[in-house]
Amino acid sequence: MSTLDKARNKLQELTGRGRERLGGATGNESTQSQGQRDRIAGNLKGAGQKLKDAFRK
Repeated sequence: MSTLDKARNKLQELTGRGRERLGGATGNESTQSQGQRDRIAGNLKGAGQKLKDAFRK
C-alpha cells in the first residue's frame, strides 16, 4: 500500500469525523450522516489495504 493511499484514507476518515461533529453541533442531520459515511468509508478502505498488505508478505 502506498503512503499516498494511506494518507487519502486517513484524510477521508478525519474529514468525516469533522463533518459528523459539525452536523451534530448544528443539528444538521444531513451533514452528520455524510460525515458518518465518509468516516466509515475511510476506515473500510484502510482495513482493505491492510488486508492486502498482509497477504503480500
